[in-house]
Amino acid sequence: MERINDFIASALPYTEWPMFLLLIGGGLFLVFYSKFLPYRFFGHAIAITAGKYDDKNAKGDVSSFQALSAAVAATVGLGNISGVAIAIHDGGPGVVFWIWATALIGMCIKFYSCSLAVMFRTTDADGKLQGGPMYYITQGLGPKARPLATFFAICGLFGFLGVFTANQFTETFMSVVEPEETLFAASEQNWKLGIGLALAVITSLVIFGGLTKIAKVASAIVPFMVLVYLIAVIVVMVLNSSQILPALKMIFTEAWNFKTVVTGGFWGLVIIGIRRAMFSNEAGLGSAPMYHGQSKTDSPVKEGLVAMLGPFIDTILVCTFTAVVIILSGAYLEDSSGIVMTLSAFETTLFGLGDDLLMVIVTAFALSTLFTYSYYGVKCLSFLTNAKIGKFYNWYFVIMIVFAAVASLELVKNLIDLSYALMVIPNMIAVLLLAPKVNKASAEYFKKLKDAKA
Repeated sequence: MERINDFIASALPYTEWPMFLLLIGGGLFLVFYSKFLPYRFFGHAIAITAGKYDDKNAKGDVSSFQALSAAVAATVGLGNISGVAIAIHDGGPGVVFWIWATALIGMCIKFYSCSLAVMFRTTDADGKLQGGPMYYITQGLGPKARPLATFFAICGLFGFLGVFTANQFTETFMSVVEPEETLFAASEQNWKLGIGLALAVITSLVIFGGLTKIAKVASAIVPFMVLVYLIAVIVVMVLNSSQILPALKMIFTEAWNFKTVVTGGFWGLVIIGIRRAMFSNEAGLGSAPMYHGQSKTDSPVKEGLVAMLGPFIDTILVCTFTAVVIILSGAYLEDSSGIVMTLSAFETTLFGLGDDLLMVIVTAFALSTLFTYSYYGVKCLSFLTNAKIGKFYNWYFVIMIVFAAVASLELVKNLIDLSYALMVIPNMIAVLLLAPKVNKASAEYFKKLKDAKA
């Protein structure tokens, strides 16, 4: 495992510039190219999500609200709870500012990419609608661009593994339950292996056994758990209200700390912020377009507007709350990373019960993520081969859960960072090349809207 980690860690720096240029440079280009459209029509996007403009005759499997809920449920999870903690551990409080900046740009990227997902969706052999980067690359840019789509799908085979989730759930269980003391004596490694096997079995029952009801229950629980998490965070903030402004001030002052001790200095700080923001809200990554591509809508622009709310909810709101709790509790000064830091912050601030509450929330998030993430991987393998072979991805997905439970956080984090950085490259190239088509569709959409009101 150390050898694998050393190899991945040595490859990561080579992806920093392409990721930065495409995600931040490309994203800023889209912000100006759209004339700030997603931000100007923020209220309209909320109205669409609320169902005000729904078309009952539109094609698709799910409503825009359901697609947004599913995408947010998939992204509001361990990325927000432990991803923020990892960012603060690696780069200090100032990194949160760069997470915000990336998320605001990410809203515009989501608008373009999810509009394209509906614009270039296609039907598979079973007659089901399919959307996502592989389809808008091949349909929008033509057969010559197929290598880009293939590269995206290959990277997705690694990026869409549930390794981070399995790893952080195991850390939470070990930290809160302390099974070697409370249940029965066994080595830490054996306990981690046991947890990994249990997670693998539960996930198998759903993704192989077709126990869609469990998956539905899990996805129904997630919005409730997000609410519980937000209430817990708000309680902490109310109890420590005098600490909120100093915590926010620290984020702003540390963001511009050019003498930072972070590896890579100020540039390293910015890169950590971009990586964690992308991990949190997946803007530019190409996973959300796979969900939104199945929305019940005939208007790509409407779907794009709904999708761009995702990074706002997920990163500007949820990540900020987590960051403030970690900073005001002083947990960021401890030498722990990931979920263990967040657990410590909650235990300190919520009368010693916060870590138990977080354990329940993390369990719901972890299971729902594991149930749904394999779907993305199956789509990637199906694109590379066919729908029959695509289903074999689930076996690989389940085996990797066990691997992740015993792996170090460093290895899992590096694997995901490398896969995500590589997935951004083909996806953002396609989004930037196809942006004029979205602008044309936007002009038509808003003209119709204006005429309807007139």
